[in-house]
Amino acid sequence: QVQLVESGGGLVQAGGSLRLSCKGPRMIYSTFSGLDMAWYRQAPGKERELVGTQDKYGVTNYADSVKGRFTISRDNSRKTLYLQMNSLKPEDTAVYYCNTLPNSSNWGQGTQVTVSS
Repeated sequence: QVQLVESGGGLVQAGGSLRLSCKGPRMIYSTFSGLDMAWYRQAPGKERELVGTQDKYGVTNYADSVKGRFTISRDNSRKTLYLQMNSLKPEDTAVYYCNTLPNSSNWGQGTQVTVSS
């Protein structure tokens, strides 16, 4: 099972920015660098939804709802996946999770992002 830890969430005003981190501190470099990764989010009372993906070659894809505002990147040397979120909207409020592709069943605790009006 993979073990990933999300961090960087917080409370921001609409239009603000946050950068989330997803770390695999117990992974060796070769494992992390070879992973296809994804960011997800789950708002209260709603199903978890895919935010975006980045494959092991750095190719990214995004949900329409965040396209142009969010950017996924990674630093394999630090075993970290990032989600840069700009122009945040209240509807971005959710708990954000990362996972591998295909998904591991071992989801982390996520990190809360709250965007106020």
